[in-house]
Amino acid sequence: MLDKLEKKFGRYAINNLIIYFLGAYAIGYFLTFGQTFTGVPYLSYLTLEPYYILHGQIWRIITWVVIPPQESIIWAIFMFLLYYSLGTTLERTWGAFKFNVYMFGGIIFTIIGAFITYAIYGTAISIGPFISTYYINLSIFLAFSVCFPDMQVLLYFIIPIKMKWMSIFYLVIIGYEVANYVIAGALFAAVPIIASLLNFLIFFLLTRNVQRFNPKEIHRRAEFKRNATPPRTQYRDGTPISRHKCAVCGRTEISNPELEFRFCSKCNGNYEYCSDHLFTHTHIH
Repeated sequence: MLDKLEKKFGRYAINNLIIYFLGAYAIGYFLTFGQTFTGVPYLSYLTLEPYYILHGQIWRIITWVVIPPQESIIWAIFMFLLYYSLGTTLERTWGAFKFNVYMFGGIIFTIIGAFITYAIYGTAISIGPFISTYYINLSIFLAFSVCFPDMQVLLYFIIPIKMKWMSIFYLVIIGYEVANYVIAGALFAAVPIIASLLNFLIFFLLTRNVQRFNPKEIHRRAEFKRNATPPRTQYRDGTPISRHKCAVCGRTEISNPELEFRFCSKCNGNYEYCSDHLFTHTHIH
């Protein structure tokens, strides 16, 4: 399903989407610190409150994404570095369109959950304070752990642990939180959690074969394709002529047959790069 949609609408995908999300967080942190100095509750005018949206404050449908998950500046720096890395890697692995669908799907499910909560509880419950991008960020983490389960991260910058164990740990914590909310009769507080997990589950059900997004599987398919259809080598005066050449390092498929070569869609012109420089070169405009 996503492949069919990508063929039709893939050209409208936003590249480097995670940068825009992190930019929204930066605005949110700026407003948070501004509240401290001015005493004006800026963020209270941006929360996802269906009652106010239905009474004309339409901007709340999207402005809630600037509300930061935490107010700690140290946590913010760590979050920016972590999710920039996770987001850019997922976009390169899936492609911009699928990453757009995943991110905006989390937002849409959260909005729908907020309006369902309003339909049930009415004005008796203010759901805005319970909604931020924390659980959307968590869904990025879960998606990354599915694609890169054996990648190690340093917990507290000290303890090496694989992504799959970290994701299992987080799922246990989330399950505990949801259970507490249900037992306490505060199901509305679990709405953003359920929305993020629903996005995660539906996305991977739509993709069906999750294994094909695994980097090892991607590399295996590329190796099979290259070995199954070896390129014809042309000669000039007895010297082989290369078909591919990296615009950065000058290496070819003849000098380095282990490399893969791709054209960059962001460069102005037909510039080809080896696998070592495809994502690290400076775009030519």
